[in-house]
Amino acid sequence: MKKFEGLVRSCVRGGFSDLHITGGHPVVFRKDGVIGFAKERLWTEEEMDAFVSKILSYRQFQILHKRWSVDLAMSISNVRLRMNIFSTARGLSLAIRILPGAVPDISSLNLHPSLHEISQMRSGLVLICGPTGCGKSTTAAAVIGEINKNLPRHIVTLEDPIEYKMLSKQSFVEQRELGTHIHSFKQGLIDVLREDPDVIVVGELRDPETIRLALNAAESGHLVIASLHSSNSEEALYRMFNSFPPDAQEAIRTQLAATVGWLIVQQLEYLPKAGFRVPVLSILRGTAAVKNIIRDNKLAQLESTMQTARGDGMFTVEGYKKDYLDKTSSFQSPSNILSPSAEPEGDVTYFSRLLDPDATYKGPADWT
Repeated sequence: MKKFEGLVRSCVRGGFSDLHITGGHPVVFRKDGVIGFAKERLWTEEEMDAFVSKILSYRQFQILHKRWSVDLAMSISNVRLRMNIFSTARGLSLAIRILPGAVPDISSLNLHPSLHEISQMRSGLVLICGPTGCGKSTTAAAVIGEINKNLPRHIVTLEDPIEYKMLSKQSFVEQRELGTHIHSFKQGLIDVLREDPDVIVVGELRDPETIRLALNAAESGHLVIASLHSSNSEEALYRMFNSFPPDAQEAIRTQLAATVGWLIVQQLEYLPKAGFRVPVLSILRGTAAVKNIIRDNKLAQLESTMQTARGDGMFTVEGYKKDYLDKTSSFQSPSNILSPSAEPEGDVTYFSRLLDPDATYKGPADWT
């Protein structure tokens, strides 16, 4: 653990976003999107096995044993880490994303200030899209943090894994983790509608049933914030529609047109004048024109609509660069966001013994 803690501290000091460790190979870092090697830091295959066995809970070990990979989040030296452990030709490998201990706010992430408006929505769908590693989860966390800080809402999150621990502030926040608190996003969405939520956060829309349930929740008067892997707005919508058989797609388009509020596509690009990577967004807003385009399945018109609708708060990628990034004189460094910070205190992590697979029920008196 001391060796690992030293690596994490080195990453924070160096402003690295990712860390990769595998047996018999130099440790690998990523900074500003570029891979680098630290040849003096080697872990043996046996050290990898010993370290993994030390950090996994019993349930995480069972998942790894069954699936040969497992996702988890943990904290080391007040630094929050998201980790995937998986099997390779070299044995077990770790892919680690370094996160701040506290939820960053919208301005500190160098995001467009219009994203503050999302917190005022009472219902509808907010999609945050982009490729793996572009910061979708962090952007979503910043939006949720804005709601939590300012509004009396009941926020329920369905995550894989829980990346940012959130204490209730103005809002009541409950976080549920895939594989620990819910068996699937589908089951979590079925459950959550019985839990009196105002805001529902879905870590990822992965399958047709999850998409359908998320749309149902948005349509029934909840604010749903979800992520999706896609490179642009048109692709995001096609991915959702094409998840369903042809005879169901028209109904899904109608439902999505009725609920869509924001569709944000995010990527990270190195900005020379800042000296580091910043989020580059395209922003599609759920105006009447956009809703008609979606309902009529004329998605090829979305790009031109974004180009001509700056007054409605929409941006293409090029428009975002020209109208926001080029006109912004200063940016906050990611090293400030990723610096070690104490995690929220007050809540404890607890797993009910009633959910233990080895638990036996002997009557009400057995639990008193």
